[in-house]
Amino acid sequence: LVAIASCLGAVVTSNPASAEPLLIPADRIYTSPDAPPLSNGSILVSDRRIVSIADERSRMAVPADTRTSECRGVVVAGFQNSHVHLLGPLFDGAATKPAPELERGVESMLTRYGFTTVFDTGSDLANTVAIRSRIEKGDIRGPRILTAGWPIYPRDGIPSYLNDLPKRVLDQLRQPKSAAEARANVLENLSGGADGPKIYMVTSPSRNVERSLGPEVARAVARQTHAGGKLLLAHPTNVAGIRAALEAGVDIIVHTTLGEATPWDEALTREMVKKKMSVIPTFKLWSYELAKDNVPPEVVNRLVGATLAELRSFVAA
Repeated sequence: LVAIASCLGAVVTSNPASAEPLLIPADRIYTSPDAPPLSNGSILVSDRRIVSIADERSRMAVPADTRTSECRGVVVAGFQNSHVHLLGPLFDGAATKPAPELERGVESMLTRYGFTTVFDTGSDLANTVAIRSRIEKGDIRGPRILTAGWPIYPRDGIPSYLNDLPKRVLDQLRQPKSAAEARANVLENLSGGADGPKIYMVTSPSRNVERSLGPEVARAVARQTHAGGKLLLAHPTNVAGIRAALEAGVDIIVHTTLGEATPWDEALTREMVKKKMSVIPTFKLWSYELAKDNVPPEVVNRLVGATLAELRSFVAA
C-alpha cells in the first residue's frame, strides 16, 4: 500500500522522513482499478504505510504531529514495471556513488513515472543489489526492486545488440558449457540476492547466425530455480524459443515475439496456459527499438500489431 501522488513527481517511497505521519490531500483517490474514485479526500500515511483513507463524506482521526503534504492532485496505487534493466552510467558504481546522483538516476528511469515495484530482468547482480540495499536502508528514495541478476546465454550466443556493453560486463556474461555449470550459475545468482534467474532460449550473435540454449542446460536451470522456490524467466526470441521454454519448465517469458509471420497458434497458447506460463508483453520496447533502427512507421505498426495479435491469442486461451 505505497501510494504515489501525481504532483511535481512527489513519491511516497522508502525514505526516513516518510516515517513520520503525513496527510496527503487529494482531488481524487483511486483505491482500485475497478472502483470509482473518491473525491476531495485525504490519505494518512504513518511509518511509510497507508493507515487511513477518507473522502469528502467521511472523517479520519489525524495525530497532532502530522504534517500535511504540499502536494495535491490525483493519487493512485503505485505501478509495477515487470521489465527493466538497471544498467549504464546512471547506476554504475552504485555502492559508492553519491546518494543524490544515484537517486537522480533512479528517479529519471523509474519513480518519476510512478513505479513503486520493478523487476530488473538482467544486470550486474552485485551492483543492482547495492541499489536495492541503499533504498531499503533509506539512503536514497526508490522503488522495491526484484532482480534476475546475471542472465544465462547459449554458448557463444551473446546477442549482437549487447556488443556495445563495456568489456568488463561482457566478460562476466554467463554461457554455461554444461548442466552442472548452469546449476552453479543459478546458485551463484540466488545466493547473491537474485529473485529468479533468466535464460535466453534463442539468440543471434551476428547476422544470419542463431544459437539456442541446450535443452539439458535449460532443464537444469529450471530444476535448480524451482528447488530454490523461485520462478524462472526466459527471453524467447521466437516461437521455437517459447516451445523450448515450455519443455524446460520456464514460468515467465519476458517478451512477445517480434517478427513472426503468423500469430501464436491455438495449440501453443493452450499449452502455455496449461503449464501456467506468464507473458510480459513489452510493447513499448518494440516501438522504441525499431525506431532506433530507423524502421519506417508503417513497418513498425505492422510488426507491433503482430505482437498484439500474439497477446490476444494468449488472452483468448
